[in-house]
Amino acid sequence: MKTIIITGTSRGIGAELVKQFALEGHNVIALSRKENPDFLNFENVFFKSIDLSKENELSSLTNDLKQEFGTIDILIHNAGAIVNKPFSEISSQEFEYVYRVNVFGVAALNRAVLPLMSQGAHVITVSSMGGIQGSLKFPGLAAYSSSKGAVITLSELLAEEYKEQGVAFNVLALGAVQTEMLQEAFPGYQAPINPEGMAAYIKDFALNGNKYFNGKVLQVSSTTP
Repeated sequence: MKTIIITGTSRGIGAELVKQFALEGHNVIALSRKENPDFLNFENVFFKSIDLSKENELSSLTNDLKQEFGTIDILIHNAGAIVNKPFSEISSQEFEYVYRVNVFGVAALNRAVLPLMSQGAHVITVSSMGGIQGSLKFPGLAAYSSSKGAVITLSELLAEEYKEQGVAFNVLALGAVQTEMLQEAFPGYQAPINPEGMAAYIKDFALNGNKYFNGKVLQVSSTTP
């Protein structure tokens, strides 16, 4: 059984990932600002309230994880922030907040967790098709899409830096999934994939994908957006 950290677990894909891993018997550390009440049904789910936009909240995480779990096998960066506004209307504070969650929070959590990872560990960053160079872009998502492009490059770089340690880094660039975040970006749009289905795909990739991929970006999209 694996010990797995998942961010952005209060709803959507993140909440489904926690439940599916837990049902298979893995130890799951759920990180988000709010706890999903369904997690109380699992003895192997350990919730920690963290705001990834505040790096100081991660400062003591390494020691806590080391004392409670020893090693971490899988880290899934699923948390995301989005602002849907014309570029001319996005404030500096809003732009920075999106980057604090989507980029700086990912980097800070990597720094906190990597000392506890060893040969065979896997770090998965959930990005977006909007962050893929050459993909169709949508007005209003300047902060979100550019931040998702930034974490793709970060993951590629870390795969190279940590290959001797045996830690794999991969990115899943998701297309449309019927989540609350999709509704915030595209009100009224109905995606063909639900959170349960996408969580099942990510779960399998997290457990097995590092056997075949490292430093790669997989485009997981059946539709546009």
